[in-house]
Amino acid sequence: MQAFGKFSRKLDLEYIKEQYIYIQESDETIDSEQLEQMLKNKRKTVIGTIFLYNPTIAPIGYKDDASLDGQGYEFNGQFDELAFDKNCTLFASAIKDGYRGKLIEIKYLFALNKPNIEPTPILEEFEGDLDRYTSNQLTRYDKELNYQDYLNIRLSGKFVFFISGNKYDRHHKNIITYARNISAQAAKLGKHIAFMYDNNHDAVESQEVAYFLPAIATGKLREIRANAFKRAFKTNLPTIVKIN
Repeated sequence: MQAFGKFSRKLDLEYIKEQYIYIQESDETIDSEQLEQMLKNKRKTVIGTIFLYNPTIAPIGYKDDASLDGQGYEFNGQFDELAFDKNCTLFASAIKDGYRGKLIEIKYLFALNKPNIEPTPILEEFEGDLDRYTSNQLTRYDKELNYQDYLNIRLSGKFVFFISGNKYDRHHKNIITYARNISAQAAKLGKHIAFMYDNNHDAVESQEVAYFLPAIATGKLREIRANAFKRAFKTNLPTIVKIN
């Protein structure tokens, strides 16, 4: 598997603007130019979308725990091949037969490329931004770069697999509504929706309240979540998986 991303910087904040993973047929590799050619025909080349919470990722040769600008990265608006983060490492081991030769788009609830944003004051700023999102008021984080315009969201391929999170502070009502709106809009667009859930909600409730377990966990949940994600992608289309 290969991963590619396009980064943007505005007001000293860094975002990932676009991201795709390529599931290789065998041992072949593609470069950024070949990726761009594939993206000219998304209807045939992009098979679906995986939704995550926020990125912590960097191009090959750069560190993901430090500012890209501080490392001399040039924000030129072009795709770069990415070093694998924990999610990409799991994707590479899980997404294989049935997906080979295709692209999967990676989208985020929040595209700010920064580690460990929860729980931090950043989420309070997101909450305030989302309260102002539909107005003409200024936001702390860029409207187009950080947030999904869910009413106009473009989703290529047949499926959306959500691993975008399940623990929202009950005081963050705008963030909760935003996550639910994205899920609802994906279903409204006719996409096949898949995710992982547990005993806290049934499958229908999980989708309604945007309760989507992340694939990456720690401790005893680490292998459980990873194996559940692998089960989900044993088929094309991916399936909804319950974790007991």
